[in-house]
Amino acid sequence: MAHTETQRHGERLAVFAATAPGLEPLAAAELRALGIQAAPEPGGVAWSGTAEELYTANLWLRTASRVTVGAAEFRARTFFELERHARKIPWERWVSKGRAVRLRVTSRKSKLYHEGAIAERVLDAIERRVGSLAGAEVAADDEGDEDASDAQLFVVRFVRDACIVRADSSGALLHLRGYRQAVARAPLRETLAAAALLGSRWPGDAPLLDPMCGSGTIPIEAALMARGIAPGLAAADREPRRFAFQEWPDTDLDAWKRVVERARNAIRPAAPAPILGSDRDAGAIEAASANAERAGVLGDLALTVAPVSAIEPPAGRGWMVSNPPYGVRVGETDALRNLYAALGHTARERAPGWTLALLSAEARLDAQVGVPFADAFQTRNGGIPVHLAVGTV
Repeated sequence: MAHTETQRHGERLAVFAATAPGLEPLAAAELRALGIQAAPEPGGVAWSGTAEELYTANLWLRTASRVTVGAAEFRARTFFELERHARKIPWERWVSKGRAVRLRVTSRKSKLYHEGAIAERVLDAIERRVGSLAGAEVAADDEGDEDASDAQLFVVRFVRDACIVRADSSGALLHLRGYRQAVARAPLRETLAAAALLGSRWPGDAPLLDPMCGSGTIPIEAALMARGIAPGLAAADREPRRFAFQEWPDTDLDAWKRVVERARNAIRPAAPAPILGSDRDAGAIEAASANAERAGVLGDLALTVAPVSAIEPPAGRGWMVSNPPYGVRVGETDALRNLYAALGHTARERAPGWTLALLSAEARLDAQVGVPFADAFQTRNGGIPVHLAVGTV
């Protein structure tokens, strides 16, 4: 694909990496480690960056859901104004004739409140610039957006008559690394598992144990971090997952290849410390092993079938990070008190001095553990408000 003049001359893009609420500081810290200075904002982090930084963010961000690029900002109180501005947007930068397009439109406190009518005008503006499209649809919100649709997504937001249009560069949501096909009950998103590890301040070279690992998301994300594997390369062959920007007419494919090659060269051959996962459900451990094999990190993990009371942490100091059951249904909390108490008892007996970090929805259950906790962050998991409780055993 041809490179555009603007990209050759180092054009700055208005980039925004969306996160779950509460994870913005973690994503900003990730970007700083990548040499990208970004400012946390409600719902994500923003920065002015190059195309290569955009590719890097998609490949490397562990806690972000999606990375978008600013296409236009304008005010419109009539459909005539919307049409005039929309037709000036260089849509051909992000979508070519014959591609499919998805729109996600929201309008709050604006004269133009009919989201379907807004979408109709924007789609017309796109076709006027790029030609006929293979298809067009108006998408729901990101909560249900789990597919790897080939359509190019544009996000159109009206707030108080101000319109912001953004082009999605990620495609499928970034938590879809590709390795998790086998799932246990109540699967944890990969982005939140990574956030729990980062929020616990696990250094990557100390022992780590998840005593209720389910389908293995926390241990697998830990192994990826410990080995310096970009989440976009979480496959046994270390081929990157697909991103929407790869289909853009003006993508610098040579720069993308450089980003991927640098990431492959950064991978360490093995995790420097033990990473353990256990669960009393044999089916969960079977799923965890299959997922770890797809991610290319099975050899870095020790996965065993065991109840919490039978865990055997490695000697010395380490981290215990887990996503225990929350008990959100009526009557479940009482049944879980014993589980949390058993976790605390076992940790004090076998892992003194360890850091304990739990993704939890209930402070009263945290209290059963008997460890003084502080919240590292608050967010949502599957619509449930949760926090990461971190303490020293």
